[in-house]
Amino acid sequence: MAASTGHVRSSSLPINTHPLVVSVEEQLTRLRASQQETSSYMSNRLGGLKELYHRVDDLFQLQFPRALCIEHLEDVLDGSLRVLDVCGTIRDVLSRMREGLQGLESSLRRRTGRESCLEGEIRAYMVTRKEMNKMIRNLKGMDRKCKSVVLDNDSEMVSVVNMLREAEEISLSVFDSLLSFLLLPKLRSKPTGWPILSKLLHSRRALCDRMEATEAEKLEVELSLLKSSKDIKLEQVQKLLKDLEAFQATIKETEGDLECIFRQLLKTRVSLLNILNH
Repeated sequence: MAASTGHVRSSSLPINTHPLVVSVEEQLTRLRASQQETSSYMSNRLGGLKELYHRVDDLFQLQFPRALCIEHLEDVLDGSLRVLDVCGTIRDVLSRMREGLQGLESSLRRRTGRESCLEGEIRAYMVTRKEMNKMIRNLKGMDRKCKSVVLDNDSEMVSVVNMLREAEEISLSVFDSLLSFLLLPKLRSKPTGWPILSKLLHSRRALCDRMEATEAEKLEVELSLLKSSKDIKLEQVQKLLKDLEAFQATIKETEGDLECIFRQLLKTRVSLLNILNH
């Protein structure tokens, strides 16, 4: 629960030992701790990111010395814009992906042997996947640019600003993990072709042996098998429809999580701007 205004602005404690600073550090530690890749884990991690920025926004209610704020927090402001842009872009790409999946589902439900129409829907979905692949490369580039901040002459501001920069790094890392989780590069073929059928069948058998296989993994294999099949069976279509519904539900939930994070990031950025402008 957020502290009252009077408590938040108290200057009786050093900044780097203030309960709000400790609270942000604890949340950063939680986000660093787990490295699993399941849909429930990703949802929890996105929820953890939202909680992180709730705590950061509370932290920004402290009265930092104005001169130090101008000198040290402008870089943090730039970082907040990067995180905001990435979050919004991923949200928009996922929305387009879900629309593509809906189109593919509609085509499957009304198909009457018109495989060419189905191929077009699959191709459109894979184009969106390539957009996400490009985003992952860009995110990794951003990770390399996020250097540790080293400040002089004020140890308290060193602690706070480094912590805020770490929040940016962890945010980009969470988004990177999310995209990688949805893209599944280990199952992708070369950009110009589809995996050979024997490889797909092997992947399918491997997935059947894994309880943690995600909706995206199952969908990737089923789409590829459908594209490679000369004689598409009803059971094959029904299986794909089931996987499509499950994956759409996962994407919709993720979109909701990202929308909440985006709004919290906007609020946090406004608080940071208020610190710098007053």
